[in-house]
Amino acid sequence: MKAMTIEEKCINTIRCLAMDAVQKANSGHPGTPMALAPAAFVLWTEHLRYNPRKPDWFNRDRFVLSNGHASMLQYAVLHLTGYDISLDDIKAFRQWESNTPGHPEYRLTPGVETTTGPLGQGIMTAVGLAMAEAHLAAIFNKDDMKLVDHHTYVFCSDGDLMEGASHEAASVAGHLGLGKLICLYDNNHITIEGNTSLTYSDDVAKRFEAYHWHVQDLGDKGNDLKAISDAFAAAKAVTDKPSMILLRTHIGYGAPNRQDTPEAHGAPLGAEEIKLTREFYGWPADQDFLVPDEVREYMKKVIEKGKEAEQSWNALKEQYENKYPGQFALLQQYIAQQLPDGWDKEVPVYKPEDGPKATREVSSGFLNAVADKLPWLIGGSGDLEPSTLTLIKSSGYFSKAHYENRNIAWGIREHVMCAASSGLQLHSGVRTYAATFFIFTDYARPAIRLACIMELPVIYVMTHDSIGLGEDGTTHQPVEHLASLRAMPHLCVIRPADANEAVWAWHTAITRTKGPTMLVLTRQKLPVADRSKVAPASNLQQGAYILSKERGALPALILIATGSEVQLALDAQQKLWEDDIDARVVSMPSWELFSEQPESYRQQVLPLAVKVRLAIEAGSPEGWERWTGERGAVIGLSHFGSSAPAKELFKHYGFTVDNVLEKSRKLLQYEKADRV
Repeated sequence: MKAMTIEEKCINTIRCLAMDAVQKANSGHPGTPMALAPAAFVLWTEHLRYNPRKPDWFNRDRFVLSNGHASMLQYAVLHLTGYDISLDDIKAFRQWESNTPGHPEYRLTPGVETTTGPLGQGIMTAVGLAMAEAHLAAIFNKDDMKLVDHHTYVFCSDGDLMEGASHEAASVAGHLGLGKLICLYDNNHITIEGNTSLTYSDDVAKRFEAYHWHVQDLGDKGNDLKAISDAFAAAKAVTDKPSMILLRTHIGYGAPNRQDTPEAHGAPLGAEEIKLTREFYGWPADQDFLVPDEVREYMKKVIEKGKEAEQSWNALKEQYENKYPGQFALLQQYIAQQLPDGWDKEVPVYKPEDGPKATREVSSGFLNAVADKLPWLIGGSGDLEPSTLTLIKSSGYFSKAHYENRNIAWGIREHVMCAASSGLQLHSGVRTYAATFFIFTDYARPAIRLACIMELPVIYVMTHDSIGLGEDGTTHQPVEHLASLRAMPHLCVIRPADANEAVWAWHTAITRTKGPTMLVLTRQKLPVADRSKVAPASNLQQGAYILSKERGALPALILIATGSEVQLALDAQQKLWEDDIDARVVSMPSWELFSEQPESYRQQVLPLAVKVRLAIEAGSPEGWERWTGERGAVIGLSHFGSSAPAKELFKHYGFTVDNVLEKSRKLLQYEKADRV
């Protein structure tokens, strides 16, 4: 090994671990870790505050690798800085049951703050992390004691900044003046297809200056440790703007035949190229996964530094508790988020005489009935609050001047609304909700999917749930959305049938802490079911329940419905009874909650002996066969809607009592014929 400084040895250790892990896995992205190793080394050894012995320390700095394909950069640094990632874990990169997957995954790997990989998602999530820090700091910090005081750092790539989602993130962060958010842009000029000049000529510095960011362009200083460190220091000194550091790097740095080529991006370098690259670094050519003793010894100082940082904060926390016991107790409530006794006692109970209620309207009533009891609940809408009705009336809007407020005006930015809501949730200390029209989950889907992967308890409030939207027409009427979102693992979709079911939908969302919950609510007013005649709305918690029983021992058929179509099923049941056809009505607001129930309960609601089942839902029939069985049928929508008043649309598309009766009778005839 040639003579080199200890800093160079540490950096080359990171580079070689990345090369070796990708080569052993025969899969991965070695080039970016090789290029960004100096920046990562500087950040972790000089600026980032963390304690590897306690990765979830509350006041730690957060780091997000938005260019998640460079995961080996993060794993190598986490290993060297003392996190619970062994050299064997590095060797198991991308293998079954390893904690070093192809892209960073939250909860799987110590030190990973969020799941990243889909480009643009990381930087958007980081905006939420920075917002949470700003919000809690505004509420709990005192002039003499800054108990919440940390930064969020992001590494991002050309791909992150090409994705339109990053524009939303940059716009929101700049508008809000999130001075604790610091991004480093790895400007390596290479994507999978070739040089970025093929498709990309943005002036990134001007772009972010226009977004009101503090911008530093370091040029071709990817290996200049002092310049990089000074840039981080300057970024931390700017407290009223987020910061962007532009750094020209060379992908696959040191690889004689692969540096600055697309081949260095997403494939192993190959044994011969790795040997030549090690020679360039002055590294032993034949030693895989080498971590020199002097590198480990040097990095121990960083580990001790992290312990000291946490110990110093713990001492501050003790002083704060002694001087401000009430505020400290409140902070503990924010972190624990335990529901206080009587938190929902002021939630209204609705009666038929209250008149029809849109479930979005009831949602607003619930939110404001519990808001003061749950001060850690924070959220907002994508410029649709007058329609989604998700304003906490006792609070103002979250802004640069008032980070303490709880209403977030996301603007027309569904991408960042949902990704940043995940970031807020990941931070700890807040519980988030995000609202828009149900149709616009199309924009939010990537962030919703990542929230599901991470099992974050974000609450999505999606209104205007069907063709009931009416005159706005085809483009705004969700048809396939219920089916597609029900297909997403870990997402609990709830479509309540009336005001009291809407109350229990929100109740379920608040108490459900594993995975996101999506409330799908109506624009149009719905009758309030008479709960003295039908089952209690609290049964919504089981996902499906017998809303109105049959008159005999076993029904001739079961009508199953969700949302606004449940009333249609109830009306049809009455008509069927008049014809001596004994029908049961099942309200099924949530397939996911119903699936979680014991088999005995599910068979009680949908007995195997009753083959004639008719589902009614103003959406795609896809998937309903799971509940209707092979002898059942669905009144649904296998086509898009149209622009017309809601009542006309429901009539023209067969959501009428007459059509339910006709379909029911045909099913019974088929069943009778089969028995003969």
